[in-house]
Amino acid sequence: MADATVERIGSALAVTFTRPDKLNALTYEMHGIIRDAIDQADRDDAVRALIFTGTGRGFCAGTDLASGFSRISSDSAEAPTPGELSPRDKGGEIVLRLFDCHKPVIGAVNGIAAGMGAALTLPMDYRIGTPETRYIFPYVKRGIAPESCSSWFLPRIVGVNRALEWFQTGRPVPAQEALESGLLTDLVVDPVNLMEAALAVAARIADGTSSLAVSLARHMVWQGMAAPHPMVAHRHESRALVYMQRSGDPREGARAFMEKRPPEFSGSVAEALKEQFVGWEAPPYDPTSTARAAGRIA
Repeated sequence: MADATVERIGSALAVTFTRPDKLNALTYEMHGIIRDAIDQADRDDAVRALIFTGTGRGFCAGTDLASGFSRISSDSAEAPTPGELSPRDKGGEIVLRLFDCHKPVIGAVNGIAAGMGAALTLPMDYRIGTPETRYIFPYVKRGIAPESCSSWFLPRIVGVNRALEWFQTGRPVPAQEALESGLLTDLVVDPVNLMEAALAVAARIADGTSSLAVSLARHMVWQGMAAPHPMVAHRHESRALVYMQRSGDPREGARAFMEKRPPEFSGSVAEALKEQFVGWEAPPYDPTSTARAAGRIA
């Protein structure tokens, strides 16, 4: 049996982790399935949202180190010399791909989400939990620093002080605290209804909306989180208006509003977003640039 399944349910593409005996700890195979599902969602205009969930009592307990999985893209235990590129964090590569996804992403977070399993949900647009949901960022108790881009995402979601406390203690975060902090966007009382709630969100996203506009909104909000001035947002929004006009969706939206009927948008995310917005390109992987900025490398 595969470590995860991918299934079309209505307008959503659902990825379900299927290793309940291991609390759905991530394997090489699961990394590949996640990447392929994101690619599939981006290519298929009929897919309006991507959903991730797990079987059993855990969403994902992090990386399955017992299976021989290495967190970094090199088996070398040697520390890089000054000026040398260090091996990349594999979890970070997956999270960055999810961040770049052109479709809204929904996490149906059943049970434990720990380590990379917790970090995987951070670039998602919606994180729905149950009373059994529990987040753990256990890095300091495993002798490692935060990973999988969690040090960038978590403070932006829950605030700096809360993120520091969770990172520095590694304590479990119960569902109610996660909800109050904004880490969970909703809480379903009965776990049986969790997937139903996620599918309802996906249906609301698809109901009478332009898929291209939804996708642009996702990227614009995340990109704006790191912008130094609202002028950056103004540039992106101005370009997006021109971008959307070429798709014909604004004209259809206006006609549908005037005619009091549901709109029939035709803008294609798969086609239109092949042309990436200027300023949205990911910087190259070069950890030495950070070290140089801090004065640690000549």
